Amino acid sequence: MNYSSAAFEAAFGTAGQMSESDMPEICFAGRSNVGKSSLINRVLGRKNLARVSTKPGKTVTINFYRLENIRLVDLPGYGYAKVNDKEKLRWADLMETYFGSGRDIKMTFQLIDMRHEPSQFDIDMIDFLKQTETPFTVVLTKSDKLNKTEYKASCDRMREILGNDDFIPFSALSGDGVEAIRKVIEEVSL
Repeated sequence: MNYSSAAFEAAFGTAGQMSESDMPEICFAGRSNVGKSSLINRVLGRKNLARVSTKPGKTVTINFYRLENIRLVDLPGYGYAKVNDKEKLRWADLMETYFGSGRDIKMTFQLIDMRHEPSQFDIDMIDFLKQTETPFTVVLTKSDKLNKTEYKASCDRMREILGNDDFIPFSALSGDGVEAIRKVIEEVSL
């Protein structure tokens, strides 16, 4: 797959704006500031295609990026406490509409910051994906920020939570995990 051919296609801020799905999609979900946009940029081999910020809550729209035969979808982060209730409701409606509208979602990459215990939002999202039988892969982001002992402890904890080894440690800085993520993308986009 030619990842460098990816192009920004559209951004939708409300559920009513969202166009119907006309091709398979791979989406990226997770808490605010977990590294969704950074992961997308790294996987695509681009620096600034997906907008990145050090401040949480900057991705407030659902952003679509087109590849050859599939779309990548950058979802707004959840769990950011400094957003007003009206904005939280808008985000919730956007996410519910995205997942509930019969889109051809081939894979959801559920990102969790490996430096921290998964939040209740993270656990709830994994439960939601399981209940709706939406295929998903957990990606543990910011792996470069942990020493070996912390890294092992985080992986052990995810094994407990998931009951398996189906997760990918990832670093946007070093690129660790990029090839594993690309392999999943290529497998589901056949």
